[in-house]
Amino acid sequence: MRRRWWLIWILAAGIGVAAAQVGGLEAKRASPDNEELYKELELFEQALSLVRSDYVEAPESKQLIYGALKGMLATLDPYSQFLDPDSYNELKVETEGEFGGLGVEITIKDDLLTIISPIDDTPAFKAGLQAGDRIVKIDGQITRGITLLEAVKKLRGRPGTQVALTILREGENELKDVTITRDIIKFQSVREAKIIEDHIGYIRLSDFRENTPKDLSEAITKLKAEAMDGVILDLRNNPGGLLDVAVSVTEQFLDRRQIIVTTKGRLRNQNLEFRSSIDGSLNGMPMVVLINQGSASASEIVAGAIQDHHRGVVIGTKSHGKGSVQTVFPLKDGSALRLTTSKWFTPGGRPIHGEGITPDVDVPFERPPDSNEKSAEEAAEAVFDRVEAENPSAEPANKKPLDNQLARAVDLLKGIKVLGSREKATP
Repeated sequence: MRRRWWLIWILAAGIGVAAAQVGGLEAKRASPDNEELYKELELFEQALSLVRSDYVEAPESKQLIYGALKGMLATLDPYSQFLDPDSYNELKVETEGEFGGLGVEITIKDDLLTIISPIDDTPAFKAGLQAGDRIVKIDGQITRGITLLEAVKKLRGRPGTQVALTILREGENELKDVTITRDIIKFQSVREAKIIEDHIGYIRLSDFRENTPKDLSEAITKLKAEAMDGVILDLRNNPGGLLDVAVSVTEQFLDRRQIIVTTKGRLRNQNLEFRSSIDGSLNGMPMVVLINQGSASASEIVAGAIQDHHRGVVIGTKSHGKGSVQTVFPLKDGSALRLTTSKWFTPGGRPIHGEGITPDVDVPFERPPDSNEKSAEEAAEAVFDRVEAENPSAEPANKKPLDNQLARAVDLLKGIKVLGSREKATP
């Protein structure tokens, strides 16, 4: 009997911090749901005893418990995970901004390992991996049934080592083999911050990490010093990140006290409302937000808030649709639970999980046709010529071919600025 209660305590601790929040063990036993839980734990105890006594080799107790916790969390959703101490340390390193790997955000979608988005200027990005690509094999091993944690461990590794991927691209029937060399993945949240033309500022965010608000603030200061009077926020292929960082980014574009995002969970303390705490430094400035299928999580928080408050125009293609919030619960041995605790909603109450943000203006990305190097240079020169003709005073350093979605954003923002100037001039 003593051993049985020890097993129950281990499993209750694995279930999470919620056990400690609700009350004592006797109070929990009174619930019909908990009665059923403890009944099922007898089944676990029986299986555990058989493994320990009859398995061909004597297993380690920690290995058995870790395996049970991994399996339990894997039954919930693709984002809930048990993290052993090494994996937990990797997660902390990742959020701080540097680790060794490919530079790709992944998820499990329709039971398949799927790329949410490659991160700019990383090995995955340079190898041509795209949002929506399915990773069928990693180093020759089929990924059917793989967990996110297992996939991350296989994809990460020492810089300079290689990993072979077999990819199935959406809309194509043939598998594609790609060999990628791992590198140190350094995250610089603001990938670009520059004046494109006609005093239109362009800011490209690649992710939402601890340093993102500081990087964004510096970029805004720089562009305002260059007379920026309209802004394009590019969130394409931005897989998201930290919730509080998404709030800090969004409030740069809103009035004080405007709702940015709400979260709803089973517990009362998970029902939260996040509002802007400042009058944003770019509040009122004409604005366009670019999104695509690779825009997820925190990116969707920003786009959804801008859209619901009619603060700017969202253009591009429908976003990924990850509207769930994960909370990390550290455990006493250095491991942790990464548990989905709530879902988030836009200021207008729209759920995003599985739905995504639908842009105000749908602009599918038009990939340049396959061509040789010479014709690609000619196409680039044609764009340079168009930009120069529209803005002869533009500095050469700012000249760069615009993809069709960005070009559409520039044209739209020009129209908004013209309309705004006419309204101000009307008595």
